[in-house]
Amino acid sequence: MKKVALITGGSLRIGKAIITELHDNGWRIIIHYRNSQKQAEQLEKRLNKKRAESAVCIGADLSSHEGINSLIQESIGAFKRIDLLVNNASSFYPTPVGNIEINGWNEIIGSNLMAPIFLVNGFREILEKSKGNIINITDANLNRVFTNHTVYIAAKAGLEKITQTLAKELAPHIRVNAVAPGAILPPPNKTWSKSTEEKIASAIPLNKIGKESDIVNAIMFLIKSEYITGQTITVDGGRSLNG
Repeated sequence: MKKVALITGGSLRIGKAIITELHDNGWRIIIHYRNSQKQAEQLEKRLNKKRAESAVCIGADLSSHEGINSLIQESIGAFKRIDLLVNNASSFYPTPVGNIEINGWNEIIGSNLMAPIFLVNGFREILEKSKGNIINITDANLNRVFTNHTVYIAAKAGLEKITQTLAKELAPHIRVNAVAPGAILPPPNKTWSKSTEEKIASAIPLNKIGKESDIVNAIMFLIKSEYITGQTITVDGGRSLNG
């Protein structure tokens, strides 16, 4: 029986890259999306053209309990098993103090922290049966002073910490790890100018911006490493060494 992976936020960017690599390695795929239905359906079609009945896409708003519960039920129904959950979905935008609103709080905390917790809660039994794997996507910038993003930092810091808590609680049947990306891609719907890229790269010991494949490689390593749990791999070219 081929293994099944659910990647939240899977229709674009890093999520899409993770899905492509997993599918190329024989996995069946559940593509979660919120707003990017067209892109998710195009990806689903492309994967199923390569290998019939190997991918489905499911839309859900992960800032609501209803959306999370719907994703859990539809995912279990799709292939009747889950071997890998990658908590990749993430809302990211500034929330400067004085302008923090409850809707922004619910969206950012929901996608980055609440959803991973409740997805793990809902998938625990089926992941135990498959001796499954959970990989959380956190952020390499958590050890820096990152102004105007209080809510996002709170959410990602929580996700990083619960990676350790869940790893201990769910052992020995389920492994839980995290990957913390550094400078890989600009924020959604934004671009970096050449000068901005050069400035970012100059602060990185390896003197370059990372690629989506760097995150994918870290995830594939964790999938194969059966004696690793509760760890975070920082993929930032050494940027965090500078404090």
